[in-house]
Amino acid sequence: MGTVDMLQLFKGMQTEMAATLELGRNCITHNGEMGEAAEESWRKWLKTYLPGRYEVDKAIVVDCDGNTSDQIDIVIYDRQYSYFVFKHEQFKYVPAESVYAVIEVKQDLTKAHLDYAGSKAESVRRLRRTSVEIPFAAGRYRPKPLHTIIAGLITLESNWADPLGDSLRKNLRKLEKEKRIDIGCALKNGSFCVEYEPKFLLKKSAPDESLLFFFLRLLMMLQSIGTVPAINIEEYAKALQSFEDDSE
Repeated sequence: MGTVDMLQLFKGMQTEMAATLELGRNCITHNGEMGEAAEESWRKWLKTYLPGRYEVDKAIVVDCDGNTSDQIDIVIYDRQYSYFVFKHEQFKYVPAESVYAVIEVKQDLTKAHLDYAGSKAESVRRLRRTSVEIPFAAGRYRPKPLHTIIAGLITLESNWADPLGDSLRKNLRKLEKEKRIDIGCALKNGSFCVEYEPKFLLKKSAPDESLLFFFLRLLMMLQSIGTVPAINIEEYAKALQSFEDDSE
């Protein structure tokens, strides 16, 4: 029976992704088009390597009251239990209950981009999510408690002199609770993940393991959530006049 060097496989993936992003940066001169190309590269990569239970799209998140988030570069949401995903022209709307994680993609890691990603995360986290009992053969499971939606930022490199050092730590600690960034990747410099409670803890990778660290940490975070809560479809159905209470 043969063996395979897993570290070399992951480093090969990282080299390939870095080359793809660098090519886009060098060949595309318009900032908007460069950003779109980077986003699409990351979405394709995550779709390829995340387990099949997760769906990955650029989307707007919506709640049962019709409130919406900002448009999010990468939304990781449940494939099996997202009972409906709305599509209108070029926009895709994902119900808030189905969302595991939201990630923004930028060219570089800066305070401005960290704050920007935090604001995007807040626009999702503030939405109302429902959770109902789940029937099974022997009875009913209680409504699942709502999880904290993971927020992330992906970049090609860091603009700080200390790429993942005191500047990153200081700016992460300043983020308000709903704007907290849980995981990030500066592909050329390293990746990081953050624990805020019970005390602040920043974990970082070496530059040559940035993609491996980011991917495995993201998987661990997704795994810790388990399954998303069951959507209360009746709350969404209230948008239809036919579902109004007609009992007299």
